[in-house]
Amino acid sequence: MTERLKTIFGHLDSTSSISHTPTTSRYSVSDVRPTFRYTLDNAILSDEQRQFYEDNGYIVIKNLVSKEKLDLYREEFEKICRKEIVVPMLTIMRDVAIARSEFVPGQKAITKIQNFENDDVLFSYCALPEIVHYVQAFTGKKVMSMHTMLINKPPDPGQKSSRHPLHQDLYFFPFRPADRVVCSWTAMEKVNRENGCLVVLPGSHKGELLQHDYPEWEGGVNKLYHGVRDFDPNAPRLHLCMEAGDTVFFHPLLIHGSGMNKTKGFRKSISCHYASADVDFIDVKGSIQDKVEKELIETFAKVLESGGVDPNQVTLKDVWMFKSREVSLPGDESPGVKN
Repeated sequence: MTERLKTIFGHLDSTSSISHTPTTSRYSVSDVRPTFRYTLDNAILSDEQRQFYEDNGYIVIKNLVSKEKLDLYREEFEKICRKEIVVPMLTIMRDVAIARSEFVPGQKAITKIQNFENDDVLFSYCALPEIVHYVQAFTGKKVMSMHTMLINKPPDPGQKSSRHPLHQDLYFFPFRPADRVVCSWTAMEKVNRENGCLVVLPGSHKGELLQHDYPEWEGGVNKLYHGVRDFDPNAPRLHLCMEAGDTVFFHPLLIHGSGMNKTKGFRKSISCHYASADVDFIDVKGSIQDKVEKELIETFAKVLESGGVDPNQVTLKDVWMFKSREVSLPGDESPGVKN
């Protein structure tokens, strides 16, 4: 990891009626093909599915990841929580209400882990052919993983802090174009409105990147849980109820969030943001992303310092270039995807 830090940062040394699961995944051919902006020509999404994503900014693929694989990710997460293994560069997060209370052991204390690129078991999710084949329909054949998370949404402690405000993921990203970026989010168990499923604003991906800030919630807000400021509060919202293994792919401008977990159990999901290997990394200083750049660098400071890098000399662009990983399939087997 130290060598990678030196390589990436070397330049610093110089002093709801919508059905969200179209029924077919077979490629359809017609005499007159529609024009698509948000997906690329491929043999895994039908024209119907491509049009659904075009209109709504997300698509759910049912039963994509097997229970056996989800169990592996769950076991690895539990080992991390019990401190049986230590993963370099991993970011561990706790609910603001739980963090203020007395010590809570094991996975009950941890609500999210991020940046698990250096954990072979968890990162294997990001390289699953069943995931990457779909990802390539949005990014093109050459794919990079950009951000990894396993979310362990806790039972709400009574202060509504288990909510995640409506936001756009692009707010956190210094790479473009947005249309060649996609998130895969897989339910590790049944998710519904009771345990805080995802909620999306269909079609909001067609808008611009909006101003974000911390919501003014009485029970407190978790670190980096920024929410969109100016959007239509009357816009239709759709709750994505999913079964274990179901996977939603969505655009980084899609406004989405999640509600409280009103159950007594933890709601788990695993996700990865991907981008085309040809995206451009940009400087966000002076833009509406200026505030989140500072916060993300502060969060990443210990990792940078461990590699001998001064966080004060680092930009958001540097951090994301360091975090990115190339994702390839055995024999580069992509089903008819064209860049």
